[in-house]
Amino acid sequence: MNSSDFLSLQALSCLLLLLIGISNAELKSEEYQTYIVHMDSSHKPATFLTHESWHRFTLRSLSNPADGEGTFLYSYSHVMQGFSARLTPSQLAEIEKSPAHIGTYRESFGKLFTTHSPKFLGLRQNSGILPTASRGEGVIIGIIDTGIWPESESFHDKGMPPVPQRWKGKCENGTAFSPSACNRKLIGARSFSKGLIAAGRKISTEYDYDSARDFFGHGTHTSSTAAGSYVLGANHFGYARGTARGVAPAAHVAMYKVLFATDTEESAATDVLAGMDQAIADEVDIMSLSLGFTQTPYFNDVIAIASLSAMEKNIFVVCAAGNDGAYNSTYNGAPWITTVGAGTLDRSFTATMTLENGLTFEGTSYFPQSIYIEDVPLYYGKSNGSKSICNYGALNRSEVHRKIVLCDNSTTIDVEGQKEELERVGAYAGIFMTDFSLLDPEDYSIPSIVLPTVSGALVREYVANVTAAKVKSMAFLSTNLGVKPAPQVAYFSSRGPDPITPGVLKPDILAPGVDVLAAIAPNKPFMELGKYDLTTDYALYSGTSMSAPHVAGVAALLKNIHPEWNPAAIRSALMTTAYTKDNTRTTMKNQMINLPATPLDFGAGHINPNKAMDPGLIYDMNVQDYVNFLCGLGYTAKQMSAVLRRNQWSCSQEPTDLNYPSITAIFTNKTSSPTTKTFSRVVTNVGDDDSVYQATIEIPKEMRIKVEPRTLSFTKKNQKQGFVISIDIDEDAPTVTYGYLKWIDQHNHTVSSPVVAIKF
Repeated sequence: MNSSDFLSLQALSCLLLLLIGISNAELKSEEYQTYIVHMDSSHKPATFLTHESWHRFTLRSLSNPADGEGTFLYSYSHVMQGFSARLTPSQLAEIEKSPAHIGTYRESFGKLFTTHSPKFLGLRQNSGILPTASRGEGVIIGIIDTGIWPESESFHDKGMPPVPQRWKGKCENGTAFSPSACNRKLIGARSFSKGLIAAGRKISTEYDYDSARDFFGHGTHTSSTAAGSYVLGANHFGYARGTARGVAPAAHVAMYKVLFATDTEESAATDVLAGMDQAIADEVDIMSLSLGFTQTPYFNDVIAIASLSAMEKNIFVVCAAGNDGAYNSTYNGAPWITTVGAGTLDRSFTATMTLENGLTFEGTSYFPQSIYIEDVPLYYGKSNGSKSICNYGALNRSEVHRKIVLCDNSTTIDVEGQKEELERVGAYAGIFMTDFSLLDPEDYSIPSIVLPTVSGALVREYVANVTAAKVKSMAFLSTNLGVKPAPQVAYFSSRGPDPITPGVLKPDILAPGVDVLAAIAPNKPFMELGKYDLTTDYALYSGTSMSAPHVAGVAALLKNIHPEWNPAAIRSALMTTAYTKDNTRTTMKNQMINLPATPLDFGAGHINPNKAMDPGLIYDMNVQDYVNFLCGLGYTAKQMSAVLRRNQWSCSQEPTDLNYPSITAIFTNKTSSPTTKTFSRVVTNVGDDDSVYQATIEIPKEMRIKVEPRTLSFTKKNQKQGFVISIDIDEDAPTVTYGYLKWIDQHNHTVSSPVVAIKF
């Protein structure tokens, strides 16, 4: 499994809004505490093949060795390098003396009661796609993930329709899991671990279950995001009751567990393949995967191979694009897969602070306790550059203990490192100045507020010119909606062009993937705050593993409305109705650099479910289209056979273009003047019988596009019309140039396709 998309550390980012129901039973021994230990991966000896083996060795090598199996929890390798474990103070102190140690912080936990992404997607209870699709009734979503926590409120079956008669799946009996746990909502639950066991990876009886029960929370939250039930409740800030736990609340869920507690770095490909194979046999309608393997040609890619088989059975397969965040880093890019990137929501979590001089500031904060700080001294190391940035080891406990500390913006140390330095010296709270923080919600283990540098400069000016500076007040736990700009492309979302087939634009689409609330497994502590272990039923998660199930849920709604649509039609509807402008009416931005993003970041755009149910035209494809595509890749007969799972196939006599909803032209710098690239496409009318579409072209000055014909006329549904598009760019055009081809009819349909030119 691709660890970047497993989100082991991001699974801790859930503590955000509310502490509820802490009982004396949750108090833990003072002798052992759970810590997250942040390690510098550059210190990992080459003899260790994985970070987990190094982490476990670190525990075993202590003078008072930690029991690796008994105390080791998770190994992290995406958001940070490090591990979590139950440690005594002496064990922790020894680890902290290691040159590989960067910092330590405790875990924190909270319980939440609402989510926002369905509303952000425009899903309304009494209008649009949700009621039209009967909330996804009769559609079965298969989740390939870490299992299920069936007792979660997201999977109750009150008001659910009967299980479809065609369903062939079942609920398996297993450790801590009974078939009686299934119902009309959770209709299937299976577990696949033979490959893992054969590889010598024994399933932990302490942290996992040799069954479909979720050990980690990831599978539970992807399931609840895609098709959680309808749950009544009010959030801490009183926004809404009757909040939808999932995009398609009347759809049925089946879990195929292929990931286990000993599997933080990778999953056995044999197990993933077996899970997908069983899902096909059980006749799911939608298959959602929030995992991936190293990018490889399709004949070596088990997900690509199994997904092609699923597509042949009319199953819509949606996969996460990956969390590498870099150019040319997308996973799961086979053209028969719908590949999803991650976007932000228009929601922020903030704290407010007022200085003694009356100036008030609002900044980002995920600190989970509803506390109010009054009249606390404010410290700033104005006379020492290292102290002013709160550098490692720079601060003195005698100067800052029980004070609020201002940490200046720095390229020497990141905010996480500054926060760890404040913890080291016993600071009461932190004020961090930065315009982009990678501090995760779980890192807010002390009261902290992140201010933009412009605001921070005013705080700095105050504290630098006042003898006894004070923070008059600091208040936490605020949630703001309607934040602008949104959506943005999440900094971690993997970007195109696809490393395997750059001529197919990936990701296909963008969906909510930052701070998304979903159900989790509540059976073990999530974080420690003070002396308390906190657990939660719902948590905030980030990653493309959260955006993929959003698309799975929308696909379930479309499947209900249009049962005749095949997977290509569903994807086409999603892509050609997507939007590319944020709520400031400008092109969506790249969160990392706050500059306009491109289709390499967001694909065709951000999903718009209500528009997708009536796209007007679709770009249809069938199995032979994909066969022709594979024929054009130059695979050997053996390689073709591996992908197609057959010994005979027929390649088109003439080169054919894949009838994809996006158009990507690859130009090389080998010639002095790029030649014109020509593509053919066929669209099918799924809108009004009598429709006339006119071509509208939106392109920059460096690009030229010609479309023939410019008018497409239809007299009935399912009628097809073809067109040819020619693309040319200037010799000095940027590496990535893009525009849009939009077909617009008299019935208010706009069928939009990104047209991207890439120079290699």
